[in-house]
Amino acid sequence: MHITINGDSRTITDSIPLSELVKSLNLEGKRFAIEINKTLIPRSQYTKTVLNADDKIEIVGAIGGG
Repeated sequence: MHITINGDSRTITDSIPLSELVKSLNLEGKRFAIEINKTLIPRSQYTKTVLNADDKIEIVGAIGGG
């Protein structure tokens, strides 16, 4: 199935939890936020949120500063 991550089309084999996508992108332990179809997904919901065909995912890294 196809999904879009930050504007780039990707193919994944099945509906997977968002936590698996985070792991496959080597983002574990990093600071970022994820939106799926313009809805912000809390980190506590990553294992419960399943990706579906044609989902549009935006991943934004956190930038520190003062």
